[in-house]
Order: sequence, then structure tokens, then C-alpha cells
Amino acid sequence: MKRLFYYLATALAIVAVTHAQKSENMKHLTDFEKHVILNKGTEAPFSGEYCKFHGAGTYLCKQCGTPLYRSTDKFNSGCGWPSFDDEIQGAVRRTTDADGSRTEITCAHCGGHLGHVFEGEGFTPKNTRHCVNSVSLTFVPEVGETPTKTGTQTAIFGGGCFWGVEYMMQQQSGVLSVQSGYMGGHVIRPTYRQVCTGKTGHAEVVKVDFDPAVVSYETLAKLFLEIHDPTQKDRQGPDIGNQYRSVIFYTTEEQRQTAEKLVDELKKNGYRIVTQIERAGTFWPAEDYHQNYYENKGTTPYCHVYTKRF
Repeated sequence: MKRLFYYLATALAIVAVTHAQKSENMKHLTDFEKHVILNKGTEAPFSGEYCKFHGAGTYLCKQCGTPLYRSTDKFNSGCGWPSFDDEIQGAVRRTTDADGSRTEITCAHCGGHLGHVFEGEGFTPKNTRHCVNSVSLTFVPEVGETPTKTGTQTAIFGGGCFWGVEYMMQQQSGVLSVQSGYMGGHVIRPTYRQVCTGKTGHAEVVKVDFDPAVVSYETLAKLFLEIHDPTQKDRQGPDIGNQYRSVIFYTTEEQRQTAEKLVDELKKNGYRIVTQIERAGTFWPAEDYHQNYYENKGTTPYCHVYTKRF
């Protein structure tokens, strides 16, 4: 029922915000960004922000925010511009220049100019080089790449409606902050309405920043596996859909090993665990009215309770 209520209450507002976001991106382009993105200009070689940048994450279109390239496909070609040997499927359009000498690449969503693509150079096994202007891009790092505070760590859990997981995690000593959001899908800046369709691939998750000197990741992961039912596939109680799936998004190799150890332990004890363990990607914060939901409402979760399993 809560899904229907918020769908009706926010549908019109979300549609307006979605259109406004694209308009804001267009309006806030600098003169030089317009020169490159709208008028097909070129930045000077070795001058761009991402020419020698090696962060882990996703490169988006500066104009509309569509994901274009993954950092795992970036390589050093020595040409003076960011180079990628592959693009996110369907994100980039190729158009042969009028004189037939080169192939232009543009954002398939908004048509913004990116640069040119070349083949047959032998830089990588894919034999392709997307030569892209840094000014046409913006970058979103993977969770865990930039610590939120010195001495803190981050954990990401999804176990049904994020309201309940958020509330239960907030009760644990050593937890510094908990934020509800979305992870694991393919849509840029997803809204609650979009995620609720089950078509974006996102899970409702909470991002937990904690002090490892007070509470360990293993303690938090155990707590997560005890405050929801990890045997329910694509649901949690009355909430049904892949956005409510049980999932642990790890931010370090150590977290992955810990999560796998705990899941294996529960399986050996007879639990039919369906919890997925995946590498963390981009965390998209949920709308403000989802944050600290039960604390603000003055109630407690109805579909999350503590059940000792370890």
C-alpha cells in the first residue's frame, strides 16, 4: 500500500524533475563546453581533465548524464585525449564525416559531440579507440573509491524495503550514518518511481558508513543477514519485486570474502540462502523523504525483525 501511496503523491513531481534535469544540464554548459559538445569543437591535446585520469567508475555525457563508458575500457593511447576501446551498449552513435575521412561519435541520447572513433590501430585486442574530449564527459566514481571520512569504511546492503534496513542498522554501535538509495541497475539517477517498476535493475539499498575501530564489517554483515529473511527471492514480506532482492554489494576484496564466508556458514546450517554478493557500483541516493523514514514517522519497521542465525 505504501508503494501506491507514494506513487500517487509524487508522480507528477518526478516527471517534472526528470525534464528539469536535462534542461539544467543544457543551461549550465560553459561557453567552451558548448563549443565542443554543441558545435563539434575539439579541446587541446593533453589539456583535458580525464586525459591521464585512472579512477574506477563510469563516464557520463556532460550534457544529459547518460552513462557512456566504463573505466575498465579506458586505456592510455598517448594521443592526448581520453581513449576507450569499448562503449556501454547503445550509448554512442557513429556518423561518418561528410568528407568520409573520419567517424564522429555522439551521445545516442542527446546527440552531444564526443569525438571520433578509430579502428585498426592495434592498441588493444578490441582494436578500437574512442578518442573523446574530456569536456564532453563527467565522472561518477565507484563506491569505496573516495572515503567519506578519514578512518571510516562503507558497507552496502539491500534486503527489501530500505526503510527497515536503514532503521535496524542505525541501532548498531559504531555506525556513523546510514543513507537509503539505489544500486545495481542501468539507469542514470533513478527515481523511486522508476525503481518501483522493477525494470531499472536497481535494488533498494542502504549505504552504511561505520567506524571499524568500534564495529567490524563482519558484525554488520551478520546483522544484515539476521534483520531480514535471506531465503526470500526477489521479495521481503509483502514487498515483491527484484528491487527488494537480498544483496550484499562489497566495496573491497576483504568484504567479499567475509560475505561469502557468512553465506556459506548459513547454508551449512540448513538455510536456503538466495542473497547475492556483487561488486559495488554507483550508489544513487534516494529522495529526501526516504531518509530516516521510521525515525521521522515515529514508528518501527513492519517487515524487518531480528532473528538470530549465527
